[in-house]
Amino acid sequence: MKLGVAFAWHTHPWEELLALVRLAEELGFSAAFVDGDVSMLASKSERDVLHGWTVAMALLARTERIQIGSIRLVHHWNAAQLAQAVATAERLTPGRLRCVIAAGDRPNDANFGFPDLPVGERIRLLDETLEAMQCLWRGETVTRSGRYVQLERARVRPIPPGGAIPIAIAARGPRMLRRVAAHAQIWEVNLPPIAAHVSAAAATLAEACRERGRDPDEIRRSLWIFTRLDPAGDVTAALPEFRRLNPWFDEFPDDEVRASLVVGKATDCRRRLSELTAELSLELPVVDLSGLDAVRARRLMEALAPSNSDVDART
Repeated sequence: MKLGVAFAWHTHPWEELLALVRLAEELGFSAAFVDGDVSMLASKSERDVLHGWTVAMALLARTERIQIGSIRLVHHWNAAQLAQAVATAERLTPGRLRCVIAAGDRPNDANFGFPDLPVGERIRLLDETLEAMQCLWRGETVTRSGRYVQLERARVRPIPPGGAIPIAIAARGPRMLRRVAAHAQIWEVNLPPIAAHVSAAAATLAEACRERGRDPDEIRRSLWIFTRLDPAGDVTAALPEFRRLNPWFDEFPDDEVRASLVVGKATDCRRRLSELTAELSLELPVVDLSGLDAVRARRLMEALAPSNSDVDART
């Protein structure tokens, strides 16, 4: 089973984050996710708030194998600029950048001069951006006069091998799931690992794929799973921390959320992660360590390391 690992909420200074990601690579994790474009926005404290794209590029340069992901909010980028940046990362570190795109907003966007757009308009911007990016990656000279994307004979070089780079789109609602069907190779499942909700969203995605003549099974799935080591397996004690770190999941009742949390001894956590991977058809389950200090994060990674699972399987 492949595993990713996620560090978010600007918990770690750079030196600590680099050490944790290098450890994740050493332990056999397939991908590490760090804070994305929200990292350029205001912090509530004086600790460092590191810019997501810069951090992702630095981590790619300081590691050798592990994939690195950090989310891009399309209204923070010009379409050609983002296409060029991703194509450059692909040229420098082939196959290692996970290009994760979202249409979300942040409360402080206006403070930084970003447009305050309703959700429907952000989705339209995402559509225009991704359509233009994919044309640019095919080597085309692109002119667009859209509502949000205006380009005049724009080009991107280098052209990625095969003229494409896998795109992951974070989505859960019908409108964004239709964008996954239109543009993505990876569905970044923006839900807790609750089978009923993931299944309902997957059915919506499958229908959107069929309308486009696309096989839904060709879209891979990645999902962050809140995971904590606790010998007592006290899921109820972990619930407040999950709520604090995931305010966008407020609509899900406590009983459903508790059942989705992976909390327990290392063997129990590995077993539950494996069950969820199969149940939700995940290509990449991501162990969500957001908010943990470095000591706890290191301990959890070492306990759940894919290399340990390989040993368990052989014995």
